[in-house]
Amino acid sequence: MPKMKTRRAAAKRYSYTGSGKIKYKKQGLRHILTKKSTKRKRKLRKTGILSEAETKRARVLMPYT
Repeated sequence: MPKMKTRRAAAKRYSYTGSGKIKYKKQGLRHILTKKSTKRKRKLRKTGILSEAETKRARVLMPYT
């Protein structure tokens, strides 16, 4: 049986923590930043952790990582 392919889009967006959780960069910090509050922009800098339901879907997309 051939190897399964990793979805490259998912591999570029997600990475794993040491404990196996999946982290991602939060959206909304690329442009149109003048109308966003400083507090909001500061909180968007942190990486997010995927929920359990989303983690199951992401693991299907990245089988060997």
